[in-house]
Amino acid sequence: MPDTPAPSDTTATLPPPSANGSSPPPPAAAPTQPRRRAHTRISGIRTSLIAGVLGLIVVMIFIIQNANAVNISFLGAHLRLSLAVALLLAAIAGALIMAAAGTARITELRRIMRRDRRRAKDS
Repeated sequence: MPDTPAPSDTTATLPPPSANGSSPPPPAAAPTQPRRRAHTRISGIRTSLIAGVLGLIVVMIFIIQNANAVNISFLGAHLRLSLAVALLLAAIAGALIMAAAGTARITELRRIMRRDRRRAKDS
């Protein structure tokens, strides 16, 4: 019996199929995935430092471009600050208020979880 030619979609390294069809099918090729680099703490710190330095550069440019002084009055206090410093102080105050609200919410959720754990333990 003459050998039958191998189908065109198989590679040349596979043996030809048997004449009686009893050979097992060729193994399926494992899909190759690109190797990913491992994410480590140091690489995360490095990325954070680079982002922080870029953020500081943007803030410095903002301060330099908005150096003109403005009068600020708040609750009887009168100040004369540069516009950039005043805006940065307002942004910092807003961030602190937001952090305080977030901390209060996390504390509340922890208290609720502790209470539920105690109730489940007593039951």
